[in-house]
Amino acid sequence: MGQSLAQIYLHLVFSTKLRKPFLSSDNLQSELHAYLAGACRNLDSPSLQVGGVEDHVHILCQLSKTLSVADLVRELKRESSKWLKPRIANVQWQQGYGAFSVSPSHVDALKDYIRNQQEHHRIETFQDELRRLFRKYGVEFDERYVWE
Repeated sequence: MGQSLAQIYLHLVFSTKLRKPFLSSDNLQSELHAYLAGACRNLDSPSLQVGGVEDHVHILCQLSKTLSVADLVRELKRESSKWLKPRIANVQWQQGYGAFSVSPSHVDALKDYIRNQQEHHRIETFQDELRRLFRKYGVEFDERYVWE
């Protein structure tokens, strides 16, 4: 094949360190989500939806054909930390993250899910949400190391 082509939808989830509610302002969340969308675009991994609540974010994007998942997440955290630090003292992202491949047939439903995070988290905690995602995607995990 003469050129490299890829279409990989990726659902990323990462939290503030110790799940501290640094992102409690709706305005700050909106600005951060827009900033993360721009950072995805700059990393050639355009976002389809960015959302979250006061202690974590969800990003649905198309993974660049030239980046690893780890490199993408590292850069998103690095760039967003630089943007957040002048606005919030001591803000940090947790070290780990969740990354899940998404079937094209599930993209629209996931966009809705990410868009409705505020409503969703009135019913389910972040920890329960992540446990559910791990089970859904068959990801083995050890509770001792997930909740940094």
